[in-house]
Amino acid sequence: MTRYLLPLLAALLLALAVFFVVRSRPQATTAQPPLSPPRSPYTTTVAGAGLVESSSENISAGSPTTGVVVEVFVVAGNAVKAGDPLFRLDDRPLQAELKVREAMQHVAEAELARLKLLPREEQVPLLEATVQEQQANVTEAYDNFRRVEPLLKNQAVSEGEFIEAQQQLRAAEAKLAHARADLALLKAGAWAPDVAASQAEVDRAEADVEKIRTDIDQLTVKAPIDAHILKVNTHPGEFVTAFGSPSLVILGETDELHVRVDIDENDIPRFQEGAPAVAMPKGRSDTRIPLKFVRVEPLVIPKQSLTGEQTERVDTRVLQVIYEVGKTDEKLYVGQQLDVFIDAK
Repeated sequence: MTRYLLPLLAALLLALAVFFVVRSRPQATTAQPPLSPPRSPYTTTVAGAGLVESSSENISAGSPTTGVVVEVFVVAGNAVKAGDPLFRLDDRPLQAELKVREAMQHVAEAELARLKLLPREEQVPLLEATVQEQQANVTEAYDNFRRVEPLLKNQAVSEGEFIEAQQQLRAAEAKLAHARADLALLKAGAWAPDVAASQAEVDRAEADVEKIRTDIDQLTVKAPIDAHILKVNTHPGEFVTAFGSPSLVILGETDELHVRVDIDENDIPRFQEGAPAVAMPKGRSDTRIPLKFVRVEPLVIPKQSLTGEQTERVDTRVLQVIYEVGKTDEKLYVGQQLDVFIDAK
């Protein structure tokens, strides 16, 4: 009896071990995908990755110059009209320069006005009196010369005295001519070339002022079209440059959305312009969004929009086709990726 007990016990333990091993094994089940893969509604199709964009394409508003942002007028989601301000750079240096230029313009305008008002009424009587004074001097010098001239014949005066009287007369006549010329110059007013030169100075000063005002106006970046703000990448106090800075404000017209579809260069021969197409959002293979053909961008470019799939090739080139999003209740966002299927029959 004892000799059968040990084999029996060993067999019982082996059976228990087999039982527990079998029971602890995981049950093999067929794994169901969490999301159904998208399926084309067409018998023959060209598939591509689509990217939602605004109908105006996404517009990147940047800085026209280097400076510090002092004010941002919009936030993402705002609707703006053409000409509405987006953000403003520090304009204090230009405002100071504007005051200097405006002062120079006032000086130039005052000089031009002075020339146009010539002659001054107060100066005419003064020069007329000078002419009369010189006329009197000529008369006096002439009378003196007339007295000396017969005396020289009688040798009552020396020849030197006669010459002196003669020179005094000529000097008085010259001074009279000078005074008359000054009076005529004054009454003639400003010389035309002087007025033209002064007018040119005014024009240049006005141009300098207008240039500074334009530079100040450029520091307030405005919306080029009626659009919606998609992204704001700047804040007050940030230093920005005209080159190298990212898009400070991205905007676009989103009342109508477009889809930019990348068609692999291997599928280009099967693509037909104007062919109907549908789009499916990622994770919503049961939703079909109708697309309307808009245009083909005829330049084949390296692929830039990546889907992240393991089988995706990144060294390929694509043809980009633009479709308009048809009527749908699905909420789409600019930048959202869609699976697009184009009828290739």
